[in-house]
Formats: sequence, C-alpha cells, structure tokens
Amino acid sequence: MWVEKYRPSKLSDVVNQDEIIGSLGSLLKNQAEMPHLLFSGSAGVGKTTVALCISKQILGDRWRDHTLELNASDERGINMVRERVKRFSRYAALDTEIPFKIIILDEADEMTSDAQTALRRIIEDTSKFCRFILIANNISKIISPIQSRCAIFKFTAIPEKNTISYLKLIAKKEKIEADDKGLKAISEYSGGDLRHAINLMQAVASLGNISEANVKASAGLTKTTDVGDVLKLALDGKLANARNKMIELIKVYGMSESDFLKYINTAVFSTKNDKMSEIIEIIAKYDYRILVGSNPEIQLSAMLAELGKLGKK
Repeated sequence: MWVEKYRPSKLSDVVNQDEIIGSLGSLLKNQAEMPHLLFSGSAGVGKTTVALCISKQILGDRWRDHTLELNASDERGINMVRERVKRFSRYAALDTEIPFKIIILDEADEMTSDAQTALRRIIEDTSKFCRFILIANNISKIISPIQSRCAIFKFTAIPEKNTISYLKLIAKKEKIEADDKGLKAISEYSGGDLRHAINLMQAVASLGNISEANVKASAGLTKTTDVGDVLKLALDGKLANARNKMIELIKVYGMSESDFLKYINTAVFSTKNDKMSEIIEIIAKYDYRILVGSNPEIQLSAMLAELGKLGKK
C-alpha cells in the first residue's frame, strides 16, 4: 500500500506539522526527560506517523522490540489495559542502550472510562521505564487525569497545497501521469486527510492516469449531484421517492452513509433554503446517531421523513 510505502520515517519528512515537529525536536534533545505525549486531531494528519518516527529516533534499530503499538478501538475494555499494556510495561528488562520502552495507544478516545482510569495508574507506576504516546481524534473524550500527565499536541488538517505537493511526489516516483485537476479533486474529496488522499490516489491509478474523470469514477463522485435531488424530494414531502433514490446511491453506487450526509449538507447551502438552520440541525442530529452506532438506513430514512415535515410547515 502506498500509504505505508510513503509513510515518513523521520520527523523532518512529516507533512505540514512544522510547529509540532519543532517542539518535539526540542523535547527529544534530552530523551531521558521526555514526558508522556498526547496527540489529537482529525484522521490522516500524521499523528501515528509522528509517534512511530519518535520511536525510531529514540530506540534506533531496536525500535520494533521495544515498542508496543495498540489500537484502542479494537480493544476498548479494561482487560486490554490490565493485560497487554501492563504485561509489556512490567517486564522492562531494559538494556542500557535505550532510555525507555514506548507504548503507542492509537484511538485512545475510544477507550472506556474504566480503561482510561486503569491506564492512568499504569502510566504512573511505569514512568521510570516506559513512555506512553496516546493518539486521539477527540481529545475531549480523554479523562482529565490522563491529559494532565501528558504533553498535548494538536495536529491540524493538511492544506490543499501540501496534499497536492505530496501526491505529485508519489506520482513521480510511481511514474504515473497526474494532472492538476485530478489531484485537486482528490484533495477536495479527502478534506485534509492525507492518508485518505493517498489511498484514493492508488485506487484511481488502477484506472490509468490521475484525471478528474477517473477520480470521480473511483470515488463515486459522479452521483454527488443526485444527493441534491434527494434533498428536494424530501422537502417536497415525497418521502418514498427520496428514500428510493437514497437507497440507490448507497446500495447501487456505493456511496457511504457519512458521504451521503456530507453531500446533503453541501446541497443545503447551495439551495439557499429559508429554513437552512433547521435543516442543518436535523442533518447534524442524524449524523450523531449514525456515529454512535444506530442503524444507518433506518436513521437516514427517519431524517428524510423529518425533512418532509419541515418542508410542509
């Protein structure tokens, strides 16, 4: 996968996060006194990459043996903290060539409160021979006692010019034709998520060159204008027609539920409806319901029904 093939291995190669890289560089000058770290920010902006770069810089060629990388979204409970993390940190057995072991806990904001409470105690008990790097999309879900024990770094979305520049570099190395419109379409669709942009670019490359038409075909963007039709049908009270078209976009054309909500949100602003604020509130409500695990098809159908009621007022 290109996203792994072109993942930076040095902090100096990380895209866009110059201020954070500068601060971390200062911290790493005295490695023995490096604090626990907490990285927050949206997906695909370099949080995990920076954590791995730190591990490689501190531990050198032996970084794999002395780094534990876990994804908390896969193992959310307290048992993961007590068993895997505690076991790794307990058996320090450090040789004198490395200052400490490193535990990278990705998606830490998906951990339960009990698991985070247990983790806080482990962070305290193992601080002499372990450093934790916690990674979270939503820092507000991390309990205060853990935040207070970490140096916090907030990553920003990757700007379009940086995304396009990096994609051009990959295209050159892979010897693929890429025009500016195609790269711009990838950047706009990825929304500052460089990982998503690289994955999409690799998918588009399988169709041939990186052109705007191929990007739209690969990403399912050719049907995004139809989402506006779904919105209009719903507001006109034609619920059955709106739902059928919505199901077609998702089931037949492969548009994800989150993308459907993103595009219908964009369609609201383009229609300039006088009930715009109420429509946006409805969309936000159902976006949250899907995010917390409710059945997407049922929730989107309910959203269209609610939009229909609003349209009749």
